[in-house]
This record gives sequence, C-alpha cells and structure tokens, in this order.
Amino acid sequence: MLIFANLLLAIGKVLGMLLQILLYLVIARAIISWVNPDPYNPIVRFLHSSTDPFLRPIRRYVPLVGGGIDLSPILLFVLIIFLQSFLVQTMLDYSLSIRSRSIMVPAPVAAPGSLT
Repeated sequence: MLIFANLLLAIGKVLGMLLQILLYLVIARAIISWVNPDPYNPIVRFLHSSTDPFLRPIRRYVPLVGGGIDLSPILLFVLIIFLQSFLVQTMLDYSLSIRSRSIMVPAPVAAPGSLT
C-alpha cells in the first residue's frame, strides 16, 4: 500500500503543478486579449495553442455576452481552482492517509519458542 500511496502522491503533485501552469497560461491569455496583440507573435501563438483545447469546449456552451466579452477564461479559471482545491487536495490527503496507516501498522511478532 505504501507504493500506491507514493504513486498517488506523485500523481497528485504533478497534476497540481500542471493545473497551476494552465492557470498562469489562462491569466496571461486573458491579459493579452485586452490589447491588440500581433497574431503572428510566437508568444501569442503559444498562448492560443496551449489554452484553446481547454477553452473551446466551454465556448460551445457559453455565448459571448454584451460587447463580445468572452467569459470562458473566467469559467476555466474557476474550474481549475475547483480541481486544485477538490481533486488534487483529495488525492494528496488520501495518499498521506494511506502512508500513515501503512507506516504505523506494526508487524506481527512471533511468540517466543514458536517456529514461525
């Protein structure tokens, strides 16, 4: 069980880091969208290509509001915060719980004079 706990802990930490990076990319894309960026700029292209796969499904269900304001980055931001607070934290807490139970379980002790 200790190996499973360590695996779950590692997956939770990596997932948390990936979600944090995605959060920063979404924030950067939102800030860049406030100005008129050059669409051929490599940074702008990277931000669009890295965040579009996550924003596109949200845009299918959330229309633009007055004046063409796109709310999908805000919804993705909230979803990322939820996943970090619920999913990742649950994985980390569960793995630490398994670890503490695995370490604290005493090994069976053979009685004196027994053959086992």
